[in-house]
Amino acid sequence: MLVLAIVILTITITDIQRFKKVDYGLLATFFVFFIFSGNIARIPEIKEFISSIVMKNTLIAGIVSCQFISNVPTAIFLSKFTANYRELLISVNIGSLGILISSLASLITLKEFLKHQPKKFWKYLGMFTLFNSMFLIVLLLITSL
Repeated sequence: MLVLAIVILTITITDIQRFKKVDYGLLATFFVFFIFSGNIARIPEIKEFISSIVMKNTLIAGIVSCQFISNVPTAIFLSKFTANYRELLISVNIGSLGILISSLASLITLKEFLKHQPKKFWKYLGMFTLFNSMFLIVLLLITSL
């Protein structure tokens, strides 16, 4: 917290315009994902259901979860349900492939792409999903060997 305060103070003094360039929407998206994943883990029925799935196959559970809540929130979320951290780390790395939401870094890439090619959103989304899904499958197969 102290470091955050120092950074904010330093930027405020040296380059206050920098705050106008922050992607507050992306920060809010991260924030919402973390709140969602933390709150959902507190519902007893869901907690029991997720525990059983993660215990059966941490790798698949992590990859599937990434497709819905992204890889970093998945890592934090599922860490409450497993001690199999090796499989969890592999799953969130592989799971960052797939659909656009599977890695919030992909949203940053999309935003940058749309600055330069705004009319090609659907083409980008199609190509992105196709190639990422193919790599996801390949890595899953390699990991499963």
